[in-house]
Amino acid sequence: MDHGPLKLEDYQESCTTSPGSCGVPKHIPQARVIEKMDEYMSRRDYDGAERHLNYWLSESQFLGDRRGELTVRNELIGHYRKTGNREKALEQVDAALALLDSLDLKGTISSGTVLVNAATALNAFGENERSMDLFLKALKVYIANDSTDPSLLGGLYNNMALTCCALGKYTDAMIYFREAVEKMSGVPAGELEQAITYLNMADCLLHDGGMEKNESKIYDLLDKAEADLLRDHDAEEGYIAFVYEKCAPVFSYYGYFKTAEDLKKKAEEIYARP
Repeated sequence: MDHGPLKLEDYQESCTTSPGSCGVPKHIPQARVIEKMDEYMSRRDYDGAERHLNYWLSESQFLGDRRGELTVRNELIGHYRKTGNREKALEQVDAALALLDSLDLKGTISSGTVLVNAATALNAFGENERSMDLFLKALKVYIANDSTDPSLLGGLYNNMALTCCALGKYTDAMIYFREAVEKMSGVPAGELEQAITYLNMADCLLHDGGMEKNESKIYDLLDKAEADLLRDHDAEEGYIAFVYEKCAPVFSYYGYFKTAEDLKKKAEEIYARP
């Protein structure tokens, strides 16, 4: 899907350079870059999203804007994880971590966010030991900062639990999953993340003893996830659709076929809106 070249207003911002060089910014407009990225993803325009990010990666490097470059690389990690491109995702992980080490960001929430994103990509592509190492570093950062948003901790605990499952550490995984649910309970639209966590818990139990041993617990978790997903949500529609699309196959796997179809239909309706 091609929506044409970037328009001037997509990247131009007010003059931030020395007199005589107005019009050539020192830094890329990070918030606008992410906003436009969200627009691409809400349309599932993955090719457009990649072009958008690579354009701004080149611009940040040209300007010597290393913090802007880190932001773009962080977005690229997530993009390549979602699109299943292992080689490019891991390439961006290595580049982002090297950049993070070179910047004065140690101990900041921003550094924790990059660590979590990198660790999540590593987990997605089977690099679980390395993934857990980064998650633990991020956890130290988040816990040390009183201003850490509970949603960040909720997401971190959920992803740490997934890595524990991949490593066969099921007891630890369930502890982290429960922490994730608790953290997301007071977060706006946290029910979407809670639903994802409930489904992850069901899969974890399936691997730890199978359906025969954990059937009642698994179905209880599926029912909780279903109830959370079918509520009204105060969140960006694109994100709601993404969650519905992500969760539908899990329900289908466990025989909740009507729920799966309802979620897929709702997601398609959202994506079809202008």
